[in-house]
Amino acid sequence: MGHEERGEDGSRAGRRSRVLKAAGVTLAAVLVLGIGSAGWVYWHLNDNIRSVDIDQALGDNRPAKAVATPTPSGSASAAALPTEAVNILVLGSDSRSGTENQELGGGDSEGARSDTAMVVHIDAGRTTATVVSIPRDTLVTRPSCPLADGGSTAVAYGVMFNTAYSVGGPACAVKTVESITNVRMDHYIEVDFSGFAKLVDALGGVTVTTDQDIDDEDSHLTLAAGTHHLDGTQALALARTRHGIGDGSDLGRIGLQQKLVKALLEQIASTNLLTSPTELYQVADAITGSLTTDTGLNSLTELMALGESLKGLTADRVETVTMPVVTAPSDPNRVVAQEPEASELWKSLR
Repeated sequence: MGHEERGEDGSRAGRRSRVLKAAGVTLAAVLVLGIGSAGWVYWHLNDNIRSVDIDQALGDNRPAKAVATPTPSGSASAAALPTEAVNILVLGSDSRSGTENQELGGGDSEGARSDTAMVVHIDAGRTTATVVSIPRDTLVTRPSCPLADGGSTAVAYGVMFNTAYSVGGPACAVKTVESITNVRMDHYIEVDFSGFAKLVDALGGVTVTTDQDIDDEDSHLTLAAGTHHLDGTQALALARTRHGIGDGSDLGRIGLQQKLVKALLEQIASTNLLTSPTELYQVADAITGSLTTDTGLNSLTELMALGESLKGLTADRVETVTMPVVTAPSDPNRVVAQEPEASELWKSLR
């Protein structure tokens, strides 16, 4: 699994690096509690987070939860932190800020889209993780989903995966993922496009290396192959790019998104936020202002518990993969799950 990272002093800096990498987008919000006016800061950041009650919406007709690992005895701190495996559905959407997202190329105010979907599986012990991207162009059977008015959507066959969010919001996205994977989503995190751009800017940009030239009129991004330091708008354009690379399919975009996720984690790890309360607050404000979570993660206290439980997880222990797919027989511009490979992948995450 690799050796523990050590800082120049042999311990403290090493631990700090591990925690920054592990907690990723949650740690900045946690650390900001230590700066001045902590009470107001906590209230403001806590109030930033929006949430949806996935459990109430979906009820009990769901895959079984993972069996919890027995808590080690003896250590009070160990007893306070969860160690069981956890699955988190992470979506990127343009739903939270209509005006800002439209300026950044998002959807219109009448319909939110979710073009990025990743299942983050953190193994028991919280020291390794697998991030599985689900192509938005995957044709699936979308189950009947509950609606806010008490009604429900009809079952739909052979529709694009990302229509689940469009017709039924977060609850339908979760139910569809659970339907095609038979894996219980323990948590839900939605990151909005404009908030992502603000986060990258608050971190001072992000460095990404591309293997080929990019020229995409739709995402408004032009980059020569090589290493680039991107600001928030450019990083968001990279996450959306598909037509300027490869065969123009969603699979090429997913590869860029996975690079971007790892680059962002590395940027958070390399940025010494602890020495600048102002910068730390800006990062935390950008993070919490962009999040919609399930009710199990809708406070800084709960995000802190998640971040602390990941202190043994380092970036090199995070594997990024894409759900195995093949071209759909019914449409050369769409894909379907490749079997039995896809089922085997999901089975390994239960």
